[in-house]
Amino acid sequence: MPITHGEKGTFFLLAMMRAFFLKENKRISKVFLNFRLYFLSFEIIIMTYVCIEQNVDYKGKRGLSVKKVEDYVRSIPDFPEEGIIFRDITSVLQDAEGLKLSIDSMIGLLDGLDFDVVAGTESRGFIFGVPVAYALNKPFVPVRKKGKLPCETVEATYDLEYGSATIEMHKDSIQPGQKVVLVDDLIATGGTIEAAIKLVEQLGGEVVKVIFLMELAGLKGRDRLGKYDVSSVIVYEGK
Repeated sequence: MPITHGEKGTFFLLAMMRAFFLKENKRISKVFLNFRLYFLSFEIIIMTYVCIEQNVDYKGKRGLSVKKVEDYVRSIPDFPEEGIIFRDITSVLQDAEGLKLSIDSMIGLLDGLDFDVVAGTESRGFIFGVPVAYALNKPFVPVRKKGKLPCETVEATYDLEYGSATIEMHKDSIQPGQKVVLVDDLIATGGTIEAAIKLVEQLGGEVVKVIFLMELAGLKGRDRLGKYDVSSVIVYEGK
């Protein structure tokens, strides 16, 4: 049976409508897919925020939030004498995350600083100074107790609560004009680090920064280093 012109027009219209709806369906599907992706991203952001606030991971386990360096420091009351709180760094060193965080935090204190050498005082200044120097591709110079260095040295003596102590550096360890960063674990009264500064300057170096992991602000060691740039990761207000 032959198809009339009217039927041809109808078939053509139906074909056009089908093509239109197929195209629209693809567009709608694409819009819907984009909406689902946006919603999923938003849901991930919300879940992450909630997990951090609640200190849990995505499986509901506790311990997601980032700890501070001071969270790893063990405080021991009445040691070495009554009324003193001893800040023990061994608890930092024996924890992998604590150790990494402490070193990274000290490196952060040097951000943007131009310097040539890292020097550290015996012995805990070695513990923190060497990894800082290594990470920043700088040489490390040890400041040692008297009698420990084999070559020609310069020395400086400083007062202790009962008596005095002497530290030394090799004469060839610092070149004139070099910019030096001094590192130690703790500043209390500041006598040791002040003597180390004198040695660096005696050798012709310039101390551009002094950094510590911890500072006992109550002992006012920073006051002895008044003209120098001093920074500490942790500051304890007491002694």
